[in-house]
Amino acid sequence: MILGVPSRPGLRIVVASKPTDFRKGMDSLAALVTQALESDPFTGDVFIFRSRRSDRLKILLWDGSGLCLITKRMESGAFTWLPVRDGAMTLNAAQLRLLFIGMDWTQLGGAGHDSAGASPWNACGEMREIATPTG
Repeated sequence: MILGVPSRPGLRIVVASKPTDFRKGMDSLAALVTQALESDPFTGDVFIFRSRRSDRLKILLWDGSGLCLITKRMESGAFTWLPVRDGAMTLNAAQLRLLFIGMDWTQLGGAGHDSAGASPWNACGEMREIATPTG
């Protein structure tokens, strides 16, 4: 289980790479998932949004009966984020667990793939830019 959501084959954990306006609520974030990430927020996938400050995150997910919005603020320190870029990347379950507790998940490697199926890591283990379609 990941944050109370059972793992399933094909589960995607998507991180929006750019900081999001944290005044946005559940409906606005669901619209952002649909428009900017070109995904369906009602599939059961996990969508993670970061704040401009590195101390907050929001997680949007469908649990089978409704949308859930999880918000976390670090009381001290900050979450580990990759450099701000356009687009999105995916994490695996272990990386999500580390991110959520405030540990450096970037050293774990083995990140998932973007929606086009490409790995977000280059051959040197560095994050590569993954552009999302504009429109």
